[in-house]
Amino acid sequence: MEKLINILKFSEEYLKKYSFSKPRLQAEKVVAHVLKLDRISLYAYFDRDLSEEEKVQVKNFLKEMARNRKDFEEILEKLENKNIHDIVTEKENHRKENLQILSQSIEYIENNGIENPKLEAEYIFSHVLKTNRLTLTLDFTRKITEEEKKLIKEMIIKRAKDKKPLQYILGEEEFFGYKFKVDERVLIPRPETELLVEQCIKEMSEVKTPFILDIGVGSGAISVTLGKEIPEAKVLGVDISEEALDVANNNKELNQAKNVKFIKSNVFQNVNYKAFDMIVSNPPYIPEREYRDLMQEVKKYEPKLALTAEDEGFYFYKLISREAGNYLKSGGVLAFEVGHDQAQKVKDMMEENKFENVVIMRDYHQIERIVIGKKK
Repeated sequence: MEKLINILKFSEEYLKKYSFSKPRLQAEKVVAHVLKLDRISLYAYFDRDLSEEEKVQVKNFLKEMARNRKDFEEILEKLENKNIHDIVTEKENHRKENLQILSQSIEYIENNGIENPKLEAEYIFSHVLKTNRLTLTLDFTRKITEEEKKLIKEMIIKRAKDKKPLQYILGEEEFFGYKFKVDERVLIPRPETELLVEQCIKEMSEVKTPFILDIGVGSGAISVTLGKEIPEAKVLGVDISEEALDVANNNKELNQAKNVKFIKSNVFQNVNYKAFDMIVSNPPYIPEREYRDLMQEVKKYEPKLALTAEDEGFYFYKLISREAGNYLKSGGVLAFEVGHDQAQKVKDMMEENKFENVVIMRDYHQIERIVIGKKK
């Protein structure tokens, strides 16, 4: 250990030897900077011991000053500029490397026949790097760790080569502004279903405390969204799949939808309440013959139980239309999402079962997608 007063004397003598003007002042500035002290108060700590690291820093400053024949402030400015330059250079190198990795990922996805490869790659990168997709490249100035690179590579391969849906890879999907966990136990919520939910909210806008039944909840997207958007509502969701109900309950907790309840039921089987203001359903509706022609990623990963229905896809529409009147109040609403060519037939079924003012609505692609009517 060396006392501060001795280091000051050594530094002054060292700078004198190299003909510095005001060597004592320069020595004080060096020592004060290294010790992070005010120069004026240095002598109040004259008997303080300096560590070996501190002594090395003082000597390095003195050597730089002597070698360049420059005062302390000039050497300090030079070192700070050098550090800033090194930082900028390092960030720029990271950015170039990261952009190259992103570009290679986009190319790999595109070469494997996936639509919107840039968008898909950006979602994967932003998920792994825990950043917003819209500001992704702004965050490219930091180094992507080897662990992150490995995870990105695994996800890119799953999407491009294995054709696994992006939502299952990321484990989540956004619906109506809410985040939902999804995996291969449930269907991925679709944008057109948001239109069904939007219409349900309008239908319930003048009901003081709506009681709503959602048949075939899957991920819970419809039930949870209605519960969040209509806080005064009571929502009961049913599904025959325990696996789907597990996902739905997780999403209920995730979105803190306290006015939503899920039970296992084969359609109305375990539903005891019989005065609902609304029954909504997006049931399985794909005929078996059409299932064979679905995209490979749908057939391989999404649950068939939630996709296909007997009777050319009309099984659940017939069953629910027939029974719904027993569970609805007078004037209660029945709302369906339907397949691309099913709307008119479902409308006819509802009218046959004493529903009135039945209307058909189109989705974003002008496909007849929603059928809604009221119990007489």
